[in-house]
Amino acid sequence: MFKFLKEKLKNAISSITKKVENIPIEEKVQEVIIEKTPEKKEKVVKEKQKKKAEVKEIPEKEIKEKKGFFEKIREKVQTTSINENDFEEIFYDLEVALLENNTAVEVIEKIKRDLKEVLVDKPIERKKIKTIIQDSLRNTIEDLFKVQGVDIIKLTKTKKPLTILFVGVNGSGKTSTIAKVANFLKKNNLTSVLIAADTFRAGSIQQLEEWGSRLNIKVIKHDYGSDPAAVAFDGKKYAEAHKIDVVLIDTAGRQHSNVNLIEEMKKIVRVVKPDLKIFVGESIVGNDAITQSEEFDNAIELDGIILTKSDIDEKGGASLSISYVTKKPIIFLTTGQELKDIEYFDKEKIIKNLGI
Repeated sequence: MFKFLKEKLKNAISSITKKVENIPIEEKVQEVIIEKTPEKKEKVVKEKQKKKAEVKEIPEKEIKEKKGFFEKIREKVQTTSINENDFEEIFYDLEVALLENNTAVEVIEKIKRDLKEVLVDKPIERKKIKTIIQDSLRNTIEDLFKVQGVDIIKLTKTKKPLTILFVGVNGSGKTSTIAKVANFLKKNNLTSVLIAADTFRAGSIQQLEEWGSRLNIKVIKHDYGSDPAAVAFDGKKYAEAHKIDVVLIDTAGRQHSNVNLIEEMKKIVRVVKPDLKIFVGESIVGNDAITQSEEFDNAIELDGIILTKSDIDEKGGASLSISYVTKKPIIFLTTGQELKDIEYFDKEKIIKNLGI
């Protein structure tokens, strides 16, 4: 996971570190050193002789202050300071690395602001530059996921049946993801029912029925061309009558340009009043997943996100960006083709995979 991004970040951090290390020592430090050059030697000697002729006891406090000053000079020789122009130049490598890995512009700007805060016009020990950059990146990435999470298992304790509507574009793995969620619930001793509210796409109902058969879970369906909201309504009523814990509603893959399908989706929301509206998107499509999620959020106001195919996502841009841009939590990641290949989102795992 994130192999490509990890390597790009590593190279960018190394490049930034080298550039910072090559920034000249501050001018005021150089001036102090120049004071001791041969050209000024005669002047310095005369000044010393004059001071000797005016011998008097120097207060201890003044001695300590002088000592502190020269200690600071020695420290300055080991440090550097980055101005704004330097920063713009050295950030370029990191910016390119992030753009190449489908990181959203909003996230890149945040990384830039946070890094600028700790680097620009600050005395930096040269040997600590890499650590400072890595710490800043780690803190920023942690901030990207500071959104109230969703614990589906916990929600079932207070809401029965918990009704979840799944939305997303065709090909994102939405139906198979619903099956994985059903299996996840089953392993946690929770019952569920599958609702085939995708009455638009040929084969969609049979696909959900196959998953239901494998899981031994009831599938509520109508004929193709039926009103999706009516199917969803019947499914929820079935769950209420049979005291089922969770209702999982599959819907047709929708693009924002398909006005009719968007209106159908809004009707499902009005009729069923789902407790959670979850966007399912492919992590490997990067910024497209972010754009899609924003469109669905504008239409029905999402509650959370599931990213699929994260096991083959070498770039990681969507995983880093989507929660920060939409202000919605990533609830699950799917990590393979098997029913068991789903896990709660863990930001610490993301940071570890990035190697920072």
